[in-house]
Amino acid sequence: MTTFALPSFQARLSPAPAALPDLASVTVYSQIPLGQATQSASAATYTAPAAYDTTVLNPPPVPPNLSTQLYLSLPATSNNVSLSQPLKGSFLGFSIEFSVISQVCTSFIQVPFLNLMSNIRQRAGEVRIRVGGNTQETASLVDSLPDGDMALKEPSNLNDPTSTPALRYTADALYMLGNISSLVDVKWFLGIPFNDTTNLRLQIAEVGETVLDSGGYLLGFQVGNEPDLYAAHVPMTIGEFGILVDAVDNDNSIPVKNNLVVPSVSGTWTLEDVFNTGIVNSYDSSLGYLAVEHYPTDNCYAQYGIGSPVDPQTVFPDYLNHTSAISLVAPYLNASSYAASVSKPFVMMETNTASCGGFPGLSDSFGAAMWAVDYALQMGAVGFWGAMLHVGGQDNYYNPFTPPPTNQSSYHQWTVGSVFYSSVFVAEALGPSGNARLVDLTNALTSPSDATTPPVTSIYTPAYAVYENGAPARLVVFNFVTDTTGSSTIQFTFELGGGSVPGSVQVKYLLAPSVSNKDNITWAGQTFGSTFGSDGRFQGLPYTTTIPCSTPTNSCTVPLPAPCIALIFLTSSAYAESSPSTTVTFATTAVTQTWNTATIDPTALATSNGLSGKERDQLASTSRENGAASAVAGVRVGLGLLGMGVGAWMGGGGTWW
Repeated sequence: MTTFALPSFQARLSPAPAALPDLASVTVYSQIPLGQATQSASAATYTAPAAYDTTVLNPPPVPPNLSTQLYLSLPATSNNVSLSQPLKGSFLGFSIEFSVISQVCTSFIQVPFLNLMSNIRQRAGEVRIRVGGNTQETASLVDSLPDGDMALKEPSNLNDPTSTPALRYTADALYMLGNISSLVDVKWFLGIPFNDTTNLRLQIAEVGETVLDSGGYLLGFQVGNEPDLYAAHVPMTIGEFGILVDAVDNDNSIPVKNNLVVPSVSGTWTLEDVFNTGIVNSYDSSLGYLAVEHYPTDNCYAQYGIGSPVDPQTVFPDYLNHTSAISLVAPYLNASSYAASVSKPFVMMETNTASCGGFPGLSDSFGAAMWAVDYALQMGAVGFWGAMLHVGGQDNYYNPFTPPPTNQSSYHQWTVGSVFYSSVFVAEALGPSGNARLVDLTNALTSPSDATTPPVTSIYTPAYAVYENGAPARLVVFNFVTDTTGSSTIQFTFELGGGSVPGSVQVKYLLAPSVSNKDNITWAGQTFGSTFGSDGRFQGLPYTTTIPCSTPTNSCTVPLPAPCIALIFLTSSAYAESSPSTTVTFATTAVTQTWNTATIDPTALATSNGLSGKERDQLASTSRENGAASAVAGVRVGLGLLGMGVGAWMGGGGTWW
């Protein structure tokens, strides 16, 4: 096997000669479409990929009798507080469908992807990613693929979401994961195919451990993806799982034997159904994690004609209150306790707003970002070790990040979805120490009208505390309400029971004008831009609000605009721990298109004087055809008015370098 080391690529630029002859014009290829940045389609006529859908929903009305003054008595120590297990800031990671991994990371590691992961790593200390999904079940390792591809999906039934295409991949895909880890400290879950226990394909474990485990970058191998959806195809029984365990134990190329992940069911079977078979007790020494996969609902009818239709506008309010997060974790309270009792981390291996790609206008909204933060923190509070937001292809609405279509990659950047902000927020809320412990304090909120019970509208204003080393370090408080008048701004006042508040607190806000917004989302004043507008780095200057506290009343009052999530830092050390002073970013170090690379501002080109017909026989060519002019050494474009010019050296034969 040939290893794939990450080379230090350098862009090759031929030096221009001292003087270039002036020519009247240049033929322009791969021109950026004029007006590209301002064109949009209405929701009714939108036909481009779902990842760039323009649908905007209506925000729910302001709840009646909203309590705009909230109080919280925060215990100064954790002695009498029911806290979660210790958690890391990498809690909310990503689940990338195996078949689309080459879209996210090609043989040239995508710089925007590295920058996005670096944003999480700098705040959380690491990034967790699962590569798998339905396509892991039919994946086979091959020596090579046409055109040097790392992964190739065979045609399948596009009208059946469970009819999974065969996937072929090469070892380069796994070496690429290792190269990514060496740069941004990503830890990976991979999947062993479990669709045919008579012909097990363990190569992903053999190569995966060789490449990733030595660096500490391998978390484990998932055995079976949603096996309960495949009925007779992949039943999770002790016998079948035992076949795989025996095969792993007998494979000397798989040195680590205790990192398997089961059962990853999606709800047709309950976790209790699986645990009652005795699978955990029987194979305890082989198991590293217990896992589940779940989505709140699905959009399969719209995508495939399966199930019942769901109207995104109708269900949108369901995502915009604390009841959603509580109801989503309720079925797993017993399982999380059981996992703790057998000392196995409990993982939500795949989730997002809705299966079958999510909903237009909902899954990519600011409301979805708020929902994902609440859901993640609620999972952490009740015993989950971590959760993975699923990333699909261009036909999904819910992606945390999406590269541009291949034929637009020369002039479009990446699109960062709203739920990526959720991962950044959770990373800062929990921090990199690994000692963060959560508690949901929503039921401890009170109002001026009732100092003993939480207000009815507290479902729109959930609150969490993060304790470290027995003391409160951060508070997270929501305002799910949209109100452009400012009348629904919440005044959140907290005191430190049994202690003293600091002189001031630092506050970072996750903000947007409305829960319906797709753009204008900011985290501490910074944004990743709008559709096709991100290179993976935050844009703008960071902004943290300093709120003075009252020593006489031992309280601090923090305003919560409608809508927002506020992250309140209670100590300077907690603020410093979660807030990187700098973030490592990556520059482009390779050129994938080495000809026709000159670019011209299309607005300047549109107002240029052009040329007359008699001048056309003087033109060189930017094409690679045999008839390209070769006698001209260089080309210069003059665009007039402000003296803008483009110079490019052209070698013999008319090729641009």
